[in-house]
Amino acid sequence: MASILQKIFYMPENALGDLSQVKLFDILKPLLTDKMTGRLVIRGKEKGEIYMERGDIVDSRTDHFSGENAFFTIMSWKAGKISFDPEILPKEKTILITTEQLLLNWSSRKQEFEKIKEIIPSHHCLFRASLLKDGKEKTITPEQWNVIVMANGAKTISEIAKSLEWDEYRVMRIVYQAVQMGLLERIEDRDSKKKKTVSDQFFNILDTELRKIMGPVAPFVIDDKLMEFGESKEAFPEDQSLSFIEALSEEIPNPVKRSEFLKMTMKLLSF
Repeated sequence: MASILQKIFYMPENALGDLSQVKLFDILKPLLTDKMTGRLVIRGKEKGEIYMERGDIVDSRTDHFSGENAFFTIMSWKAGKISFDPEILPKEKTILITTEQLLLNWSSRKQEFEKIKEIIPSHHCLFRASLLKDGKEKTITPEQWNVIVMANGAKTISEIAKSLEWDEYRVMRIVYQAVQMGLLERIEDRDSKKKKTVSDQFFNILDTELRKIMGPVAPFVIDDKLMEFGESKEAFPEDQSLSFIEALSEEIPNPVKRSEFLKMTMKLLSF
């Protein structure tokens, strides 16, 4: 992987690929190891920038954030074109910790997110204040209070984040804390009664057919795509099933196998 990327680094257009086919960390590793200086750009729904100086990550930006929050946000993206320009130098330093510590923080955040997903599987989830059953006094921080006030059973995680001008992960983390404290409880997602979900066999079929092509990484590819859609297996909307299958097929680089995957899954799921 590294040798392939090292060749790409010196292509005139500086194109490094697409996040739908390669993990951003695999792009970063040789850049950091080779102590590169320049700007890594990811262009998708948003634009993200990571600036390096002699192998150290010193600045990161998205449309809404800068510094560590921007870096963590970019590292969670699953789609976008990646390019690198060694001619563009960092103008300021928004990341004040070492690159090693930054990557450790990112790794820790990934592990924390897995726990949060058990309670908040989607940014469409709704929460409301819960009755205090234990009768104990609670100490609430100002940022927890802001989220609890907004979590009125009508605003989703995504809408709360937008109202507070925070990233969704920050809101999810605070909601998770509030649920653990018994201050918030999850309620039925908006319009969930109106929306029909996929059958139990839907993901079983996808997993079986994708394993034939991609092997044991198949379930991880499906989980990554679910995260990108912001949905869970348990409540995946039927009206998004076709889009999900098509998006999943894009992870298969071989066009013949991609076509076979689409044909077989469509047949088995009776589309």
